[in-house]
Amino acid sequence: MNIINNPSLLDQLAASYALGTLRGGARRRFEAMARESATIRASGLIWQERMASMNELQPGEVPSPNVWKRIENLVAAQRQAVVAVPPVEESPLFRQLKRALGLWRGAALAGGVAAAAAVLVGVNLSREVDTQGQQLAQASKQGTELAQQKAQLEAQLKAAPAIEYVAVLADDKSAPSMLVTFDPKKGTLVLKRVGGYQEASDKSLQLWALPSTGPKSLGVLGGDAVVRLTAAEGEVREVPALAISLEPKGGVPAGSGPTGPVLFKGALLQTAM
Repeated sequence: MNIINNPSLLDQLAASYALGTLRGGARRRFEAMARESATIRASGLIWQERMASMNELQPGEVPSPNVWKRIENLVAAQRQAVVAVPPVEESPLFRQLKRALGLWRGAALAGGVAAAAAVLVGVNLSREVDTQGQQLAQASKQGTELAQQKAQLEAQLKAAPAIEYVAVLADDKSAPSMLVTFDPKKGTLVLKRVGGYQEASDKSLQLWALPSTGPKSLGVLGGDAVVRLTAAEGEVREVPALAISLEPKGGVPAGSGPTGPVLFKGALLQTAM
């Protein structure tokens, strides 16, 4: 599959690559394609920049005063648990028990502090994960919107007419009267009136191709300012000029040639627009 033609899939793979979730063979294939394609390479770099900027956007988290208060209470409770023992003659066995009791109390105190610290770290970590999750969702949404905009622009570009032929038809005084363009991809001739001429209600304008073999009718024009006619590229290719004649209402048969006066004519040029 050519992922360049699938913007949504390309965006997802680039995001996974930047996050580090694209692993193994899939990651190596993405890197290989990125070396060959500037588009894939650009998508990967864009997502890497987004991920790198998240740490800059992340605000510092200050522990809540309540967290420190709970730690102090735990420490104080451990200290109060130490009960004063009246001095007695200590036997060797009693001294061993006393030392063991001190070690147990110290371990319990350290365990309490460690538990409180774990609570604090857990709270901060949970907040950081939530915040990064929100930022990732927002970045993913922005990436989807960009992919949609790109797809819309590509669709508009494909829908735009591919004009390869153009002619300006003028009267005998060289005054432009009709602009003609041809889109071979859609097989459409578009004629736009640019002068002030308007035929009578009982007359029609007829468009003719003028190859070396003789005039060929390309269609009869309506009275609208812009007229579209269907034509094959073979009817237009290598035709040096076009002409418009004034004919009876509805035009004349295609094989008869113009029967009325030729009002406008001009060279047909192949160009890129």
